[in-house]
Amino acid sequence: MTDTSITMDLGRDYPEIREAVARVCEGFPGEYWRRLEDDRAYPEEFVATLTREGWLAALIPTEYGGSGLPLRAAAVILETIHASGCNAGACHAQMYVMGTLLRHGSEAQKQRYLPAIAAGELRLQAFGVTEPSTGSDTTQIKTRAVRDGDHFIIDGQKLWTSRALQSDLMLLLARTTPVDEITKRGNGLSVFLVDLAKAVGNGVEIRPVDAMINHNTTEIFIDNLKVPADSIVGEEGKGFWHILDGMNAERILIAAEALGDSRWFTAKASAYAT
Repeated sequence: MTDTSITMDLGRDYPEIREAVARVCEGFPGEYWRRLEDDRAYPEEFVATLTREGWLAALIPTEYGGSGLPLRAAAVILETIHASGCNAGACHAQMYVMGTLLRHGSEAQKQRYLPAIAAGELRLQAFGVTEPSTGSDTTQIKTRAVRDGDHFIIDGQKLWTSRALQSDLMLLLARTTPVDEITKRGNGLSVFLVDLAKAVGNGVEIRPVDAMINHNTTEIFIDNLKVPADSIVGEEGKGFWHILDGMNAERILIAAEALGDSRWFTAKASAYAT
């Protein structure tokens, strides 16, 4: 039997969230987004509003100042943003990048950063993983971190790191054990939580990348960057496995955005056709 119940209406779970997020989006019509695209600009006002209303802290546990909502609720937030004609691409990383910090960060790291992120005092929007010479094989990245006492010295390059110019913090994946010394593919990589305010000009240079669509993406050059050893998130050498906690959430959340896009575009096309 054919299911005739399928519609283009939004889902029915979390109705309060859907209604509240849609109200926020009403203040940012198409003209706002077209102007940003023409100017290749970042939607500061939109991101600030989402932060102020608490939506970007949805996945942060309540003990750190967030809402403590499940991943499904975060998907609803992003789906609604896109179904309303807005674009969460400028800030959605703050939801999924935090998965690595939430699951593997030390209590000291979580106490230091999560309340400030939830309050909008800090932004964690940048995920430094992709490199120009390794394609999609993350296990083969070349960025190297060498221990120097109670610090690490990092050298390398990252590409397609979106929002690095609008972020205070960046999760950076680097190799801490040479490939010829590891026994399991994926081991030997570590995740560092980098304070970009301190790093830029002191070993880090960020350059915008001009792309067909305004994604605020960048390339990052790292030369003799010195970071504290306690900036490692989780276990040294297990960073590849740690970042999967963020990447798995990323796939789900971006899929939710695509659902929202499909609803928005279908509604617009149907209205135009009739």
